[in-house]
Amino acid sequence: MKKQVFNPYLPSYEYIPDGEPRVFGDRLYIYGSHDCFNGVVYCQNDYVCWSAPVEDLSDWRYEGVIYRMVQDPRNADTEHKLWAPDVCQGNDGKYYLYYCLDFLKEVGVAVADSPTGPFEFLDFVRYPNGDILGSRPGEFRHFDPGIFIDDDKRIYLFSGNSPRYKTVPVDKDSMKMELEQDMITVKDGPYHNLPIINDADGTEFEAHPFFEASSIRKINGKYYFIYSSTWMHELCWAVADKPLGDYHFGGVLVSNCDIGANGNTEALNYRGNTHGSVAFVNGKWYVFYHRQTNRHFFSRQACAEEIYFDGEAFHQAEVTSCGLNGGPLKDEGCYEARIACHLYTRNGTTESLREQQDENHPAFTQEGEDRECDPNQYIQNMRDGATAGYRYFDIKTAKILTVETRGTACGEMVVRDEREALGGKVVARIPVAPSESWKTFSSLLNIESGKKALYFTYEGKGALDFNSFAFSK
Repeated sequence: MKKQVFNPYLPSYEYIPDGEPRVFGDRLYIYGSHDCFNGVVYCQNDYVCWSAPVEDLSDWRYEGVIYRMVQDPRNADTEHKLWAPDVCQGNDGKYYLYYCLDFLKEVGVAVADSPTGPFEFLDFVRYPNGDILGSRPGEFRHFDPGIFIDDDKRIYLFSGNSPRYKTVPVDKDSMKMELEQDMITVKDGPYHNLPIINDADGTEFEAHPFFEASSIRKINGKYYFIYSSTWMHELCWAVADKPLGDYHFGGVLVSNCDIGANGNTEALNYRGNTHGSVAFVNGKWYVFYHRQTNRHFFSRQACAEEIYFDGEAFHQAEVTSCGLNGGPLKDEGCYEARIACHLYTRNGTTESLREQQDENHPAFTQEGEDRECDPNQYIQNMRDGATAGYRYFDIKTAKILTVETRGTACGEMVVRDEREALGGKVVARIPVAPSESWKTFSSLLNIESGKKALYFTYEGKGALDFNSFAFSK
């Protein structure tokens, strides 16, 4: 690749959750909803697209705005926001964008001649008599549409959302249907798909009921349905022999707080909802998901990991800082603190909610306004016992480790080559002192060669903001 790539893999000013990876031609495209920095609700910005050549997943290109929320005929005042979309190339060669407007029940469809748009509103998904899907009395809400065209050119649409708690009144479900070749008319269905929390007890989905984020892929003749479970932080998969067949639970793809990876049972990052899918790119499988920032659910960022597929089953990926890089990062140069894959306090984490994250918790945040090109994202408010973890680095020649911090902190950064709970060894102790502006502090790095993690734990009084760290010889 031309350069290294990290998680999050897009620029620090970009907040793209719900990323659906699609390969068209020789490029990988990411279609997601679009949060803003310090947002007050989900998805306050219009849809944009980013893409990269399949042979170089470090070379991301901004493709611009592809669809605006005002283009939907129900939304001239932009009261409603564009939630998670999906895109496919139709049998006619055109590109079709499927989306929903927040809590409205219908599925909108837009069309373009290019995978990067601009897309133009086409219609809503409808029943054969012309009724709009979702508009009939008592009908379930359609949500997070996922579109799939099989090898035989038959077209399938998946959607749905389910309550997190059994006591919530249910107008929601997991649904599947077949569409006509016009891309908008329901041909067969909709049918119930996966168990939700209200009907999962006693089924193979009991521990991982369907929540939202429908996505489907065909692999080796089987149909893999990707979804977010009721616990929100994890993407799961199920498998069937037919697109509208009976799906059987497979496992977890990834958790944005790393629960379940390598037997881990605790949240190692501030958890929240996630959404994404898998893609086979240049000979490797990847899982795409998102993380939370800024102490709330409304400024989410795109991440990705390599994932092992054995020909039948996916094996849960751990979250890392190196993501799409193809291996560990080099032990040279400067790295932004924002690429931490783990962030927690001495007492653990919470959900990424302002009412739960008090002044004792650190957070990913930024300076500058939304979509400023260099807003300086960093970790704020690391207090005694707070830890930022990074996986992985290829340690070869680095001898000195430098951190860049500011704040009232008076203590030291204690750096280990693994989580302390897993017996990580102390490889550096870097004294830090109070400073109103960014200031660097250094120490010798005493670490064995090889693939290593680095965990930075602040120990001392006051609080620090953590901007970056650097290796040198």
